[in-house]
Parts: sequence; structure tokens; C-alpha cells
Amino acid sequence: MFVITADQVGSRRTADLVAGALADIQGALGPRLALPADRTAGDELQAVTADARTAVELVLRLSRDGRWSVGCGIGAVDGLADSTRASTGPAFVAARDAVEAAKKSRTRLSVRGGVDALGSAAIEPLADLLLLLRARRSPPGWELADLLSTGLTQADAAQQLGITPQAASQRARAAEIAAEAAAVPALVRLLELADAPTSSATVSAADGTVASGPVSPGSTRAKGARP
Repeated sequence: MFVITADQVGSRRTADLVAGALADIQGALGPRLALPADRTAGDELQAVTADARTAVELVLRLSRDGRWSVGCGIGAVDGLADSTRASTGPAFVAARDAVEAAKKSRTRLSVRGGVDALGSAAIEPLADLLLLLRARRSPPGWELADLLSTGLTQADAAQQLGITPQAASQRARAAEIAAEAAAVPALVRLLELADAPTSSATVSAADGTVASGPVSPGSTRAKGARP
């Protein structure tokens, strides 16, 4: 399982961002979360998912504007409660350690837990490189990247932006959109590998709830769960 804990940067000097972030997360990723994302403290939020790709997307979403310190914890859960903040387990402990470490990180991201500390040894450096690349992206580059993320082709995005296909290609290269597209699946795979031996959670195909224990052959197992 993957637990994402995010702490608002400079919350004493800025308006509360948690409510808006929770609404954004639920709108974009809600069906893929094990429980609704939740406020766990005054300026902190938390989400839990069994899906590595969802974890990566959530980290990238929260890290985009530099307003959050983000910790990703990898591991088992002791059983999900009625809410994210009431749930417990090694993944939650790892996420707490990770968010504290993230506050001292250049990219404000840290990963903890998983197999043989694979999170910090392999995942975190690759994630840092991707976040540093994204931090250099210009507003026009983000315009194009956001359109492409909806499924538009580059030609269609160029038309919508009112620029030539050649200009769109130049903008895509400057924004390193292809590099990000290549890095994300690699991050997802590393998260899956880090979680594989530690996860005992299962996901019901019917309602998306998570429970512990063996799974029948016809059920849907959480990514990384032990057969």
C-alpha cells in the first residue's frame, strides 16, 4: 500500500490550502483511493491507495507548485478504518517519517519504507530528477503538457493553443514532456517492486474497499499484494 502525507509549506503565513487540495484530489483521483483523502492535522492531508500509478500521480499533483512537503510511505496496513486518519500500519508510519524528511529536501519529497529501503535508495533519486525537471517548465510548457495529459494529440493541442505544430514540438522539447512520459512508468514500476513483499492488502472489485488476507482467484488483488 502507498500512503501519501502532505504538509502545507508556510501555513502560518498563508491561507489554508487543505480544503481545496482535498477537493482537487477527490475530483481527480477519488475512485482510485482506498479511502477518501482526509485532513489529518490543521495544515496536513493524507491519502492511501493500493495503486502505484495513483501514488505517483498524487505526488506529482501535490508537488507541482511547491506548496507542499510530500511524504510517500510504502508498506502494509493493519486494516483500514472508516477514515484515512484513523487507519494505521507500517505504511502510515513510513509516510510520517517521509514527510518529516521531505521538509529538509530540495524537492520537498521523500519516500520511505518498502523492500530493503528501496524507496529511498532507488525511487527517491529518480523522483527528485523528475520534480527538478518539472520545476524548470515554463507556463507555456505547462499549457501544452496539461492539454496532452487530457489525451489530445500534439497537433490538436497546437491547434487549440493557436500555434503551429512546429512551435508545439519546440515547446514540448523545452518542457521535457517526453522525458516525463518515460520517467513516470519507471517510477510506477519501482513503487510496485518496493511494495510487493510488504503488502497484504486486497481490493474488492465490487466496491474498492481494502481488506487483509488471502484472495480468491476471481478477485482483484491490490498491486503488490502477495499471492
